[in-house]
Amino acid sequence: MPSSRARALALLLALCPLAAAANPAARFQQLEQLLPTPNAQRNAAGAPGPAYWQNRADHVIEATLDEATHRLSGQARITYHNASPDALDYLWLQLDPNFFARGAAARELPRTPPESGRMSYRTLQELLVAETYHSDLRLRDLRDGEGRALAHVIHGTMLRVDLPAPLAPGGRFTLALGWDYQLNPATGAASRTCYEVFPDGNALYAIAQWFPRLVAYTDYAGWQHQQYLGSGEFTLEFGDYDVRLTVPADHVVTATGELRNPGEVLSPAQRERLRAAETAPRPVFIVTPEEAEAAARGRATGTRTWHFTARNVRDFAFASSRRFVWDAQGAPGHRHEGRPVLAMSLYPREAMPLWDRYSTAAIVHTLDVYGRLAFPYPYPVAISVNAPVGGGMEYPMICFNRPRPEADGTYPKRTKYALIGVVIHEVGHNWFPMIVNSDERQWTWLDEGLNSFLQLVAQEEWEQDYPQRRDARLLRDYLRRPGRVPVMTQSDSIVDLSNNAYHQPAVALNLLRDVVLGRERFDHAFRTFSRRWQFKRPTPADFFRTMEDASGTDLDWFWRGWFYSTDHVDLALEQVRWLQLDSRDPAVEKPRAEAERRARPTTTTRELNASLPKRVDRHPELRDFYDGHDDAAVLPSERAKHEALVKELAAEKFDPALLRTPRNFYLLEFANRGGIVMPLPLRLEYTDGTVEERLLGAEIWRHDTTRCSKLILTTKELRAVTLDPRDELADADLENNFWPRRLVRTPFQLFKEEAERNPMRELRDRPAAP
Repeated sequence: MPSSRARALALLLALCPLAAAANPAARFQQLEQLLPTPNAQRNAAGAPGPAYWQNRADHVIEATLDEATHRLSGQARITYHNASPDALDYLWLQLDPNFFARGAAARELPRTPPESGRMSYRTLQELLVAETYHSDLRLRDLRDGEGRALAHVIHGTMLRVDLPAPLAPGGRFTLALGWDYQLNPATGAASRTCYEVFPDGNALYAIAQWFPRLVAYTDYAGWQHQQYLGSGEFTLEFGDYDVRLTVPADHVVTATGELRNPGEVLSPAQRERLRAAETAPRPVFIVTPEEAEAAARGRATGTRTWHFTARNVRDFAFASSRRFVWDAQGAPGHRHEGRPVLAMSLYPREAMPLWDRYSTAAIVHTLDVYGRLAFPYPYPVAISVNAPVGGGMEYPMICFNRPRPEADGTYPKRTKYALIGVVIHEVGHNWFPMIVNSDERQWTWLDEGLNSFLQLVAQEEWEQDYPQRRDARLLRDYLRRPGRVPVMTQSDSIVDLSNNAYHQPAVALNLLRDVVLGRERFDHAFRTFSRRWQFKRPTPADFFRTMEDASGTDLDWFWRGWFYSTDHVDLALEQVRWLQLDSRDPAVEKPRAEAERRARPTTTTRELNASLPKRVDRHPELRDFYDGHDDAAVLPSERAKHEALVKELAAEKFDPALLRTPRNFYLLEFANRGGIVMPLPLRLEYTDGTVEERLLGAEIWRHDTTRCSKLILTTKELRAVTLDPRDELADADLENNFWPRRLVRTPFQLFKEEAERNPMRELRDRPAAP
C-alpha cells in the first residue's frame, strides 16, 4: 500500500491541471507545496545532505546454465550493510522471474483490446506462449551466514526474509540461498531477458534479473517493494560482485565486470587479440566469425567456468553462446585504473555486416558524448550484445540490443539507425540509472527521459541530419491526445510509456537547453546534477532543485507545465497592430491624415456613383469656402497650440524631438491555448528584405498565462511575423503562428474502394478438374 505521503502527492498531481485551469497564475506558482521538505539527507539546493545514506549489498554467486533444459540454477552469499538510521526487522528481495509465474499480478494487468478489429501477430504469439510458459523461481535454501534457516514469505515478485534479530544501524547481515528457474524463450516471452534458439539448434542466452536481488531501502519511501509488473523497472542497491558462471565448455560468456580467468577460458590467440584491442584504432575480433562458425558446428559435452568481478554496481547480467562473434576496441581518451576502457560487442554471425560496423563504434561515441555532458565513464568495460529482447535493455557495463540485418545481409535504413540509436541509448543507461541510481519503479522518466535527452544529443553528433525519432515535431500529436497522465506518474500507471517517460522529457530537456537556458547554463547545471548524484540515489526533487540552483534560474513554471500537468503547447500570434506616434505637429499630422484618407480604397457604391451628374456642378452658386479649402492646411490656432506644447516640454526638460521619434511601434498580441507557458521565439521580416530573430522569455506570461503582448520598436516597417519559426516547441497548431496568416499544407491520400467479391466469376472461370 502506498504511503500517506505518496497518496497525498498523487492527489496533488491529480489536482494540478484543474488548479491551473481555474487559476492561470498557478502555472508560475512555486513547487514547494509539491516537493518534499529539504532535510539532512537531501538539501534545498538539490544536493546530498550531510546525513545522506544508502544501504549496500555485496554478492558472491555461483550459477550453472543447463543448455539442454534451458534452466538456470545458482547459489549466492549476500552481505547486506545497513547504513540507515533505522533498525530493520526484515529484508525484502526481488524475485523477478516470478513475473512469469502462474497467477502473477503482471498477468492480470489490463490489456489493450484489438483496435479496429486488428491484432499483431506478435501480440497473439505472446498471449499463446503465456498459456504454457510459467517460471516460478524455486528457492532451494535460505539461511543466515551461520547456516541457520531463515523464516521467509514469498509475495509475488517479492521475498520477505524475517531476521532473527533487528539489524541495527551500521550493522550487516549475511544470507545464503540457492535457487533455480526455467528461463523464458525469446519467442513470445522475451521481456528483458531470454534465450534464442537458432535453426541449427544452438542457443543464445541474454540473462538478467536472474538472482534474488535486494530491494532498496530509502530515506524517502522505506522499502521500495512495489510488485514488478513489467513497466516499472528496478530500484537497487550498489555492491561488489564476485560471480562464477558455469556454462557449456564451447560457450563464450560476457558479463558485468572484468573477466578474471582469461587464461582458463580463452585461447592464447584470443588473449593476445584482447590485449591488442586496447590500443587498436578500430575494433579487433577477439572471437572471429570463423571461430564462431566452427564452434556452432560442434557441441561440447563438458562445462567451463567463467569468473567475473565488478565493483560498486547495482546489478549483474550476462550473455552466453557458442555462436558469439566478439569484437573489442579501447575507447580513446577513456581509462580505468590506468588501462583503456574496452568497448566490446558480441553477436551471432547473423548480425553481420551491421553489428561489426556500428555497435562498438556507437559504444565509443556514447562514452565520448555522455562523458563530456555528465561525467567520465568509471567502469573498465562497456558491452553491447545482440539479443532478441524487446528493443534493448540495460545493465551495468552490459546491454542487450535487438536490431539485426535481413537474412541476406542487407538492411533497411531504419534498421541501421535503430541499431546505432539503441546502442547509444542502452550504453547511455550506464550513467542513468546504473550510476546516477534513480528509483525506476517509481519514476521511469528520471532515467529514461534524461537518457533519451542525452541520446538525442549524441545522435546529433553522430552525423549531420541524423534521423531523430524523438523530435519535438513528432511529439505534438501525443501532447494533444486526451487521457494522458503527467510525466510525474508512477511507472506502472502510465499507458503510453514511450511517449510519456522517454519522448516528452527528452523534448522538454532539449527545449530547456536550447531555448530557455542556453547551452552554457544548462550544461553546467546538468553536469552538476550528474556529478552530485554519481553512485547515489536522486529523486525528481533533487533534479529540479539542482537544475535551478546551478543555472541560477527559477524553473518551477517549466517543471509544472512539462512534468506535472497534461497541458500541451499551443501558442498563437493573434494580432499585430501597427501603432504610429502622433507628433502633435499639425504641419506633419494633417497632411499625413489627408494622404491616408486619399489612399483608402474606393467603395463600389462611390465608384458606381462617380459618373452621376452632381447638383453643385449644375448650380455653382451652391459652392462656398469649403469647396476650395485644403483640409490639410494648418490653422494659426493649431500652430500656436503646437508651439505652446514644445515650450512646455522644454520647460519640463523633455526633448521635444521625442514627438518625432523615428520609430515604428508594433504591438504583438499572443494567446496561450494549450496551457504550457513557453518562451516566444519570433522571426521578424521587414519590407527592406532584412530578417531578425528574437526570443521573448517565458516571464512574459507571468501576470496572465492565457494572454500577453509585446511592444516592438523598430526603424523598419514589418512585413511578416512568425512565432516559433524553427518549429521546435512541439506547438500543436501551426496555422495560428503567422502574421499575416499563411496556409499550412496538410496532405491527404486518395484510396480505391475495395470491389465486392464475385463468386460467380471466380467459380465460372476456374479450370475444370481433370
